[in-house]
Amino acid sequence: MLKAMHKNDLLSKKCWSIALSTTMFAALTLSSMASNAADPGGYGLKIYKVESGLYPHVQVYFRTFDENQQPLVNLNELNVGLMVKGKAYDPVKRQYRLNSIRQRQEATRSVLILDTSSSMAGAPFNAALNAVVHFIESKRPQDEIAILSIDKNGNKTGYNMVSEFERDNGALARRLASINANSKQSRIYDTIGAAMQMCGMSSQGSASPGKGDYIVSCSIVVFSDGKDEGSALSREELNARISALAIPVPIYSLAYTKNTKDFKNLESISKNSFGVYYPIGESVERLQPTVEQIQNILQSDYVLTFRSAIPVDGEEHAIKVGVEYPSGSGKYTYESAKMEAIEPPPAPAILNTIVDLDKLIPPLPQSATPYFDVPGQAPASVQPKQ
Repeated sequence: MLKAMHKNDLLSKKCWSIALSTTMFAALTLSSMASNAADPGGYGLKIYKVESGLYPHVQVYFRTFDENQQPLVNLNELNVGLMVKGKAYDPVKRQYRLNSIRQRQEATRSVLILDTSSSMAGAPFNAALNAVVHFIESKRPQDEIAILSIDKNGNKTGYNMVSEFERDNGALARRLASINANSKQSRIYDTIGAAMQMCGMSSQGSASPGKGDYIVSCSIVVFSDGKDEGSALSREELNARISALAIPVPIYSLAYTKNTKDFKNLESISKNSFGVYYPIGESVERLQPTVEQIQNILQSDYVLTFRSAIPVDGEEHAIKVGVEYPSGSGKYTYESAKMEAIEPPPAPAILNTIVDLDKLIPPLPQSATPYFDVPGQAPASVQPKQ
């Protein structure tokens, strides 16, 4: 964990001072408080998790996206800012770090949903199977995948549990081999609802964030034509459940086969969940490169680790994470969340991790704070020349 977190430490203090000339938080205006949804030509971010179990160190996990719903690349402390209870952290004081999840040990979870209706049989279904195998092969060793098949045959729920969450690629492939496209109905909404429950009940694994069995996000990938038949849930009810989730579960839909009239169902669900809708149509050869894009999204999340200056009080406190993209543009998008100022559990693994983080982000002198010394004004080192 620490090797990955140390990568950004290669930036020298000189670089930090120069970067402040972009006035990281001087651009905090009404426009910077805009929605996190990406407008044409814009970008956004979504916070998935705030972990306070290593207090005073807090870890914020978030996903970014541009106007094409692709992740922002090469972010670092120079274009990602932090506010706690309305006060902006001064990056020169080095009280927060930013890392990509790709180089860290935390695990992600994905639920793959495969439509097995007889109308999908043949080349489309075989292409989908191959894409699922490719998705499995391209995951990191610690990441976990579950597989559900939309299958009415002999199953009152409308789906079959092909595999619970599993890390072993070989085990997943063997279970996948048992699926056939011969179902009489496609209860798509009920199956997606079941996948959401699996994500909601995801075990948090290790009590120590940063370990390989600590789950930080769960996503759903749907391979289907979007035609629902006989679900107990309606599309509207499913979307209402998605909107009510406290922790986002993005749904990535790959809509394929020649009959496109029901694709809008998948489009609606994906867009409502901060996922992405891919209209594959009859171009089934696009399935494999599309799952590569999805894996890239899942592995491009960021982790912002900061040292809080708020004493332990057992209360929740507001935080904001802001992204300036492109760097130096002065345009910020912010996402709000909350942290807890709590004492960490007295577990040796947690206490040892806190000791390691203390070395990475040491406390400031007693009289100092991590915030800008003069709110709303850049430090003297970057004041414009008169």
